[in-house]
Amino acid sequence: MEEYRIFEGKKLRYGYTTGTCAAAAAKAATAMLLSKQRVDYIQIDTPKGITLNLEVEDVTIDDDVISCAIRKDAGDDPDDTNGILIYATVYKCSEDGIELLGGVGVGKVTKPGLACSVGGPAINPVPRKMITDAVASVARCNSYDGGLTVTISVPEGIEIAKKTFNPRLGIVGGLSILGTSGIVEPMSEKALVDTIYVEMDVQKSKGNENLLVFFGNYGQDFAKNTLKLSIGEAVTCSNFVGEVLDYAVFKGFKSVLFIGHSGKLVKLAQGVMNTHSKYADCRTDALALYAMFEGASKDIGLEIAGSLTTDEAVKILKREELDKVVLQKINERIEFYMQQRVHGRIKTAALMFSNVHGVLGKTESAEELIALHMQR
Repeated sequence: MEEYRIFEGKKLRYGYTTGTCAAAAAKAATAMLLSKQRVDYIQIDTPKGITLNLEVEDVTIDDDVISCAIRKDAGDDPDDTNGILIYATVYKCSEDGIELLGGVGVGKVTKPGLACSVGGPAINPVPRKMITDAVASVARCNSYDGGLTVTISVPEGIEIAKKTFNPRLGIVGGLSILGTSGIVEPMSEKALVDTIYVEMDVQKSKGNENLLVFFGNYGQDFAKNTLKLSIGEAVTCSNFVGEVLDYAVFKGFKSVLFIGHSGKLVKLAQGVMNTHSKYADCRTDALALYAMFEGASKDIGLEIAGSLTTDEAVKILKREELDKVVLQKINERIEFYMQQRVHGRIKTAALMFSNVHGVLGKTESAEELIALHMQR
């Protein structure tokens, strides 16, 4: 694809996710199955609003079954899945609707707490919807109202998955099919941090002295849909909390408000200022520690620490009626470490949320800063 992030004359090319590849492959296979005509290129719409025209590879045509692949392109983002083929096999079935299965190289979920059902394929909700929507649209265009079975496969996924966190998360046998926007934004760290600085410079030049910061799409959606905040002048920090705080002090901002998912913000309570999983993953350990400080037994602490996600850990805290006190302590530590980073020179705040549990907590100045952004 020819979409770029440009910084100081340098081009960083965008790519597309495994979810986009799976949806495009499924759409192409369905089109060939129902139209009886070969498809060499397929258009697919992504949630980000970018339409891609992707080459269809390794087509196998049978009277009743069609298989084809789309090659993953991660753009200029370093990614172990770059260049691999993601397959879809489609055939008609007697049951109504669209049945989505995981084939070779797609992980199987074995533990609760993830976005996918236990026992099912590790195909996340957005890619799942992209696949079913794409297949359904082709069926409508071909006046077909019967059932279809779609199997997504990633033959190289078995080996690549060993390099990921999937085994630790209880996803066995392959990769997860991922993507919230359908597009891979290049993650060259220096270029990304420089771009964040440029975004902050723009806000400062507009006279904005109170910075609103999100980690990514989840935070933006939550702020807009639940908090009713205007997000047009916000900055996205990705994982670079420390860099944002440092530069906010340097540029003379008066305040910084972070709105983020618990999976990111809990790490700040342990002083972790780059929230990428390759640097640290202390989320459930921190929640377990503070639960035990508040009287939880060793067994409860181990159960929390063994949770796959913060959502699952919070569910246990709620069951034990420890959620309010533990999350209050977590937010106090978040504020402590943010203030330590800025040496008390600007006001900092954070609001932590979960897509499952809603708002999980706010630091001391959060309400005040949220009100400032409500007024804008």
